[in-house]
Amino acid sequence: MEPNLEELKKTVFTEMLNIAGRVFLVVKYSDNVRIGDRGFTQDEVKNGIVLVFNAKMNFSWGDRGISAALVFGTKTEQCYVPSDDIMVIYSPELNAQFMTGSYSPAAALDTNTGPQKEKATKNRKGSDDSNIVRVDFQKKKGKAPKR
Repeated sequence: MEPNLEELKKTVFTEMLNIAGRVFLVVKYSDNVRIGDRGFTQDEVKNGIVLVFNAKMNFSWGDRGISAALVFGTKTEQCYVPSDDIMVIYSPELNAQFMTGSYSPAAALDTNTGPQKEKATKNRKGSDDSNIVRVDFQKKKGKAPKR
Protein backbone atom coordinates (compact mmCIF):
# COMPACT_ATOMS: atom_id res chain seq x y z
CA MET A 1 0.00 0.00 0.00
CA GLU A 2 1.14 3.53 -0.62
CA PRO A 3 2.47 5.18 2.54
CA ASN A 4 0.07 8.12 2.13
CA LEU A 5 -3.02 5.86 2.09
CA GLU A 6 -1.71 3.93 5.09
CA GLU A 7 -1.24 7.18 7.04
CA LEU A 8 -4.66 8.43 5.93
CA LYS A 9 -6.35 5.27 7.27
CA LYS A 10 -4.52 5.66 10.57
CA THR A 11 -5.49 9.35 10.79
CA VAL A 12 -9.17 8.70 9.97
CA PHE A 13 -9.28 5.89 12.54
CA THR A 14 -7.63 8.03 15.24
CA GLU A 15 -9.80 11.08 14.61
CA MET A 16 -13.05 9.10 14.62
CA LEU A 17 -11.97 7.34 17.80
CA ASN A 18 -11.11 10.64 19.50
CA ILE A 19 -14.45 12.20 18.55
CA ALA A 20 -16.87 9.29 18.95
CA GLY A 21 -15.09 6.95 21.38
CA ARG A 22 -15.47 3.89 19.15
CA VAL A 23 -14.70 2.93 15.55
CA PHE A 24 -15.69 -0.02 13.38
CA LEU A 25 -13.27 -1.57 10.88
CA VAL A 26 -14.37 -3.77 8.01
CA VAL A 27 -11.45 -6.08 7.28
CA LYS A 28 -11.25 -8.27 4.20
CA TYR A 29 -10.06 -11.85 4.37
CA SER A 30 -6.34 -12.21 3.79
CA ASP A 31 -3.62 -14.65 4.81
CA ASN A 32 -1.90 -11.65 6.42
CA VAL A 33 -4.77 -10.94 8.86
CA ARG A 34 -4.50 -12.78 12.18
CA ILE A 35 -7.59 -13.32 14.31
CA GLY A 36 -5.91 -15.51 16.92
CA ASP A 37 -6.93 -19.17 16.91
CA ARG A 38 -10.45 -18.21 15.81
CA GLY A 39 -9.64 -17.17 12.25
CA PHE A 40 -12.39 -16.25 9.79
CA THR A 41 -15.77 -17.95 9.42
CA GLN A 42 -16.87 -18.94 5.90
CA ASP A 43 -19.19 -15.92 5.76
CA GLU A 44 -16.35 -13.62 6.89
CA VAL A 45 -14.07 -15.03 4.19
CA LYS A 46 -16.64 -13.87 1.60
CA ASN A 47 -17.83 -10.61 3.20
CA GLY A 48 -15.08 -9.56 5.59
CA ILE A 49 -15.19 -9.20 9.35
CA VAL A 50 -16.28 -6.17 11.37
CA LEU A 51 -14.02 -5.34 14.31
CA VAL A 52 -14.95 -2.78 16.95
CA PHE A 53 -12.39 -0.61 18.73
CA ASN A 54 -13.07 1.81 21.56
CA ALA A 55 -10.98 4.44 23.28
CA LYS A 56 -10.50 2.33 26.44
CA MET A 57 -8.97 -0.65 24.59
CA ASN A 58 -5.28 -1.44 24.58
CA PHE A 59 -4.17 -1.60 20.96
CA SER A 60 -1.34 -0.24 18.85
CA TRP A 61 -1.26 0.96 15.28
CA GLY A 62 2.29 0.39 14.11
CA ASP A 63 4.04 1.04 10.81
CA ARG A 64 2.00 -1.44 8.80
CA GLY A 65 -1.16 -2.24 10.77
CA ILE A 66 -3.05 -2.54 14.02
CA SER A 67 -2.42 -5.06 16.81
CA ALA A 68 -4.94 -5.74 19.58
CA ALA A 69 -6.35 -8.34 21.92
CA LEU A 70 -10.02 -8.61 20.86
CA VAL A 71 -12.79 -10.56 22.56
CA PHE A 72 -14.98 -12.92 20.53
CA GLY A 73 -17.73 -14.32 22.75
CA THR A 74 -15.84 -15.19 25.92
CA LYS A 75 -12.43 -15.79 24.35
CA THR A 76 -9.70 -13.19 23.89
CA GLU A 77 -7.76 -13.49 20.64
CA GLN A 78 -4.50 -11.79 19.68
CA CYS A 79 -5.18 -10.01 16.41
CA TYR A 80 -3.16 -8.23 13.76
CA VAL A 81 -4.69 -6.39 10.81
CA PRO A 82 -2.42 -4.95 8.13
CA SER A 83 -3.52 -1.54 6.87
CA ASP A 84 -3.79 -3.02 3.36
CA ASP A 85 -6.65 -5.24 4.50
CA ILE A 86 -8.76 -2.52 6.14
CA MET A 87 -11.49 -1.75 3.62
CA VAL A 88 -13.80 0.51 5.64
CA ILE A 89 -13.44 2.67 8.74
CA TYR A 90 -16.71 3.99 10.10
CA SER A 91 -18.55 5.45 13.07
CA PRO A 92 -22.33 5.13 13.46
CA GLU A 93 -22.26 7.93 16.05
CA LEU A 94 -20.71 10.32 13.54
CA ASN A 95 -22.66 8.91 10.59
CA ALA A 96 -19.33 8.87 8.76
CA GLN A 97 -17.30 6.30 6.87
CA PHE A 98 -14.04 6.08 4.97
CA MET A 99 -13.89 3.37 2.30
CA THR A 100 -11.03 2.14 0.14
CA GLY A 101 -10.80 -0.58 -2.47
CA SER A 102 -13.84 -2.29 -3.88
CA TYR A 103 -15.75 -3.34 -0.79
CA SER A 104 -19.48 -3.80 -1.40
CA PRO A 105 -21.49 -5.73 1.24
CA ALA A 106 -23.96 -3.04 2.33
CA ALA A 107 -25.12 -4.89 5.45
CA ALA A 108 -21.86 -4.26 7.27
CA LEU A 109 -22.10 -0.53 6.55
CA ASP A 110 -25.77 -0.03 7.40
CA THR A 111 -25.67 2.03 10.60
CA ASN A 112 -29.27 1.05 11.38
CA THR A 113 -28.71 -2.69 11.27
CA GLY A 114 -24.94 -3.13 11.06
CA PRO A 115 -22.63 -4.95 13.44
CA GLN A 116 -24.24 -3.46 16.55
CA LYS A 117 -27.30 -5.67 15.97
CA GLU A 118 -26.88 -9.41 16.01
CA LYS A 119 -29.37 -11.98 14.80
CA ALA A 120 -29.48 -15.43 16.29
CA THR A 121 -31.76 -18.20 15.21
CA LYS A 122 -32.61 -21.28 17.22
CA ASN A 123 -33.57 -23.39 14.26
CA ARG A 124 -33.38 -22.65 10.53
CA LYS A 125 -36.12 -25.16 9.61
CA GLY A 126 -39.03 -22.90 10.57
CA SER A 127 -37.21 -19.67 9.66
CA ASP A 128 -40.00 -17.47 10.98
CA ASP A 129 -39.41 -14.23 12.85
CA SER A 130 -40.43 -15.76 16.19
CA ASN A 131 -37.00 -17.42 16.40
CA ILE A 132 -34.98 -14.25 15.81
CA VAL A 133 -33.44 -12.40 18.74
CA ARG A 134 -32.40 -8.83 18.06
CA VAL A 135 -29.86 -7.14 20.30
CA ASP A 136 -29.22 -3.40 19.99
CA PHE A 137 -25.79 -2.37 21.31
CA GLN A 138 -26.09 1.28 20.32
CA LYS A 139 -25.63 3.88 23.01
CA LYS A 140 -28.85 5.60 24.02
CA LYS A 141 -28.66 9.37 24.09
CA GLY A 142 -30.74 11.49 26.39
CA LYS A 143 -31.98 10.72 29.88
CA ALA A 144 -29.71 9.32 32.55
CA PRO A 145 -30.84 6.03 34.14
CA LYS A 146 -33.12 6.32 37.18
CA ARG A 147 -31.66 5.31 40.52
